[in-house]
Amino acid sequence: MLGSAIFSRTRRAARRFSAARNGNVAVIFALTAVPLISFIGVAIDYSRANSARSSMQAALDSTALMVAKDLSSGVIAVADINTKAQAYFNALYTNTDAKSVSVNAVYTAATGPNAATIKVNGSGAVNTDFLKLAGYPSVNFGTSSTSTWGINKMRVAMALDNTGSMASDGKIAALRTAASNLVDQLSALNKNSGDVYISVVPFAKDVNVGASNYSQSWIDWTDWENSSPGNTYGTCSDSSYTKKSRCESNGKTWTPDHSKWTGCVTDRTQPYDAQSTTPVATNVATLFPAEEYYSNSEYYCKPGNSPFLQPIKSLSNDWTSIKTMINAMQPTGGTNQPIGLAWAWQSLQTGAPLNAPAEDSNYTYTRAIILLSDGLNTQDRWPAYGDGQNQFLGQIDARQKLLCDNIKAVIDPRTGKSAYTIYTIQVNTGSPGDPTSEVLQYCASSSDKFFLVTASNQVASVFTTIGTQLTQLRVSK
Repeated sequence: MLGSAIFSRTRRAARRFSAARNGNVAVIFALTAVPLISFIGVAIDYSRANSARSSMQAALDSTALMVAKDLSSGVIAVADINTKAQAYFNALYTNTDAKSVSVNAVYTAATGPNAATIKVNGSGAVNTDFLKLAGYPSVNFGTSSTSTWGINKMRVAMALDNTGSMASDGKIAALRTAASNLVDQLSALNKNSGDVYISVVPFAKDVNVGASNYSQSWIDWTDWENSSPGNTYGTCSDSSYTKKSRCESNGKTWTPDHSKWTGCVTDRTQPYDAQSTTPVATNVATLFPAEEYYSNSEYYCKPGNSPFLQPIKSLSNDWTSIKTMINAMQPTGGTNQPIGLAWAWQSLQTGAPLNAPAEDSNYTYTRAIILLSDGLNTQDRWPAYGDGQNQFLGQIDARQKLLCDNIKAVIDPRTGKSAYTIYTIQVNTGSPGDPTSEVLQYCASSSDKFFLVTASNQVASVFTTIGTQLTQLRVSK
């Protein structure tokens, strides 16, 4: 019995031994461990290299954008590009695995329809821990980023508030500086004559189109000839009479002298106040009404007067004369944003009255209007709409909204998109300040193109932001 039990146990043990697989697993694991560990090691080495490359890509993207911004705004010259790129990159790239890192930048100027670019190239290597056993002591990597800016052609009209309230809180001085800086920023893109044009429209209740235009057929003299100044700006067939009213009441002939006009015009007759329709001499409603802008006992358009509403600067690439005009701007009178906006739009038209240079059909154009005002609308041509202190029933804003709708509705046939981009800026300083302008928000082409400024020193940065948007600075590759 004991022998039988021992035999049975021995037989069961033999069966367990023959069925055991532990030794096989060990052998298989031993055979596969080396390549498995090698694969894991390679993956770790390549993961480190990929991480270093991804970090480099992000740093190069930022570097390309910042260098392009500096170059396009005139902060650096072409000769400084590589040095500046290296400095920006060094500050941004912090990957500690990367060795033998090098960076260089290549600038390509805008030519014909091709935009300007800066391509920043980067390369480096990561020392390996596992691949070196296979004879690869390092993994090399490289990448690049290209920033593109500028457009083929650019036309920018600035409608700038020159009303009396701009005299407070340093606003007019801040506006002069910011607008001049924008001229410098955009003019840097004028690589070929005609690439960039800028117009400036100072506005208050009226705009000054320049007294030298007195012989133009697009002027409507009706109101001017019947105004108080117009009653003395002329000659009577009987020289003993120096006023129109006295001359005509005595049966004499009065001849107006349009050369005595000082250059201001008021709002066009509706509906043309909200349109860019070319004036037609045979249709008085389409013309621009001459006016002697008299308010607060001042003739604001009279040369030599202080304050003086500067004449419009039509599209030009004479940067010095543009900045000279900007720096001469002075605060005058009440606020009529629609007339400033309407003339900014007119300045971009190739027909009368301002006759912008013809556009080249071989190019795409960016056309922008920048409208800055520090207050709400108060006064325009129609006394029932405003008395210089208050808007009545919001009629001025209503005309401005219609004007903005008409501008936005114009489609560029070359792009199929809106032909104009409107930027609006409300300078709202003081305490408690005006309400946020609903009409300026409405007129902006999109929400990111309306800027609310609460301190004068913010104006310059807003203009720089707009300038950067206009240059269409972007990472393209």
